[in-house]
Amino acid sequence: MKPAKDSGAGVRHWLMKSEPSEVSIDDLAAAPRATVPWFGVRNYQARNFMRDEMKLDDLVLFYHSSCPEPGIAGIARVSRLAYPDATQFERKSPYFDPKATAAAPRWFNVEVTLVRKTPLISLDELRTYPELAAMRVLQRGNRLSITPVTAAEYAFIARLAARKAPAP
Repeated sequence: MKPAKDSGAGVRHWLMKSEPSEVSIDDLAAAPRATVPWFGVRNYQARNFMRDEMKLDDLVLFYHSSCPEPGIAGIARVSRLAYPDATQFERKSPYFDPKATAAAPRWFNVEVTLVRKTPLISLDELRTYPELAAMRVLQRGNRLSITPVTAAEYAFIARLAARKAPAP
């Protein structure tokens, strides 16, 4: 499934999962320039999304996974295009790949920059909205750490997050 494009700007939308114990939305907010490399992806389809499909300024739903309450915790944007993931070359890294070489890297990452933290929109809550029924993260058996999100799904979630945000 190709990610949907918005009319005009060509911005695509993605959902990217991160375990908060690895990189949380708060870690992203605290990082220099609120930017982190999206390292450690070891699934070819997710790698291909980053390497071949993501463009600068694409919008990202930052999703906390493998935690007590998984869900969308913020919005980020792609701020650097794909480049080789350095962790594939680090022998002590859990992401080390002995088949990867500098001349022929196997794994890539993009960098993402925080746009804003949002109130958590839990996986259970996402499942309650018929507008999101086709969203890939909600499909049985979906385990991909990066999935395309349609413009309509993204807009619905952005409106939901805005409604949930505390008043200034």
